[in-house]
Amino acid sequence: MEMEGVENGWQKKWQFRGNEELNTASISVRGALTMLMKNLRNPAGDDQRPTIMLGRGDPTEFRSFWTTPAAVDAVADALHSFQFNSYCPTGGVIPARRAIAEYLSRDQPNKLSANDVYLTAGCTQAIEIIVSVLARPGANILLPRPGYPQYEARAAFDHLEVRHFDLLPEKGWEVDLDSVESLADHNTAAMVIINPSNPCGNVFTSQHLKKIAETANKLGIFVISDEVYGHLAFGSNPFVPMGKFSSIVPVITLGSVSKTWIVPGWKLGWIVKNDPNGIFEKTGIVETLNNYLDITTDPATFIQGAIPQMFERTKDVFFSNIIGLLREAADLLYEMVKEIPCLTCPNKPQGSMVVLVKLNLSSLEDIDDDIQFCLKLAKEESVIVLPGVTVGLKDWVRITFAVELSVLEDGFKRIKAFHQRHAKKL
Repeated sequence: MEMEGVENGWQKKWQFRGNEELNTASISVRGALTMLMKNLRNPAGDDQRPTIMLGRGDPTEFRSFWTTPAAVDAVADALHSFQFNSYCPTGGVIPARRAIAEYLSRDQPNKLSANDVYLTAGCTQAIEIIVSVLARPGANILLPRPGYPQYEARAAFDHLEVRHFDLLPEKGWEVDLDSVESLADHNTAAMVIINPSNPCGNVFTSQHLKKIAETANKLGIFVISDEVYGHLAFGSNPFVPMGKFSSIVPVITLGSVSKTWIVPGWKLGWIVKNDPNGIFEKTGIVETLNNYLDITTDPATFIQGAIPQMFERTKDVFFSNIIGLLREAADLLYEMVKEIPCLTCPNKPQGSMVVLVKLNLSSLEDIDDDIQFCLKLAKEESVIVLPGVTVGLKDWVRITFAVELSVLEDGFKRIKAFHQRHAKKL
């Protein structure tokens, strides 16, 4: 269909239009939050209370979650050195890649080198790159449901078929490995896991990770392990990197400094190949990855330059303090959910900054689904939580607990009042 416009009194035919595939891609977390923010009560109205954001894993507004001064000093020193004002080589600055390789090697038997690490503009770009690398005609990828919607959105844009395997809430959100086997075929390239989990808040056991590796090996696919919340584990299951099992199956690890150092705006992430058997080289993944990196943007060089000093000088007490804050908030959330009949939390959070909570819609009047619940909660109580449909699970909500305890308490008082207002009359 040709598009027409009026220019200087005469008809002109325009030959361009927007890419409609960007308009029909999977819903994003940012898009859902923007929709909810637009539904907040008019500040000029009766409700003058501050908005409580429990829908986004970004605690940077709270002083107790501020990053370590060692990280800030490292960035300042990198800037003042005048050594990081130029373009960087493909894959990133070597000292930064080496520091990340050493950091990740501490937790696994196979030692990584700088050549195993590729730096990206946050984990979001890491997702975009690895999905594009796999998007050959006819290929498919296995994604968890529930999961992080960026994978699905990027796959749709790259025409990479998506097949969803289930995570099982009754088993602590473990992967349904039977469904993985039933979904995979000769065109399947990889499966994605997120550990610690966004959106579920669980942490996989070492035994379960090994079963995942063995299943992937059996199917001839590799594992993409999203570990952006790596080490933010505070329950009974310690964090174990998937790279520990790379002798069984090749693993691509995705990560960043965003969550662990509480600096999501710095946009420094990585793609790491855990592949002691050299399978990625033999199958052309390394060549394709390098070619993609040649044509995409790089993370800011001064952030890259800060990484070695940042990693070296950050004290363990910084991480233990953050983990302590998250543990206390997760425990509080789990107990407060029990007091609200329309909410059920099947598993106490064990890691990350978020958890999935089931809606008991049968106990509510005039609310039919999770989107309606979130829209009305935003409008009536100025509380933002994320609809579960955004992460692939209808009639659930994702709630972040990476906030100060007083804010979490206030948020749940408002949710409780919301429930009482909408509870079905017996």
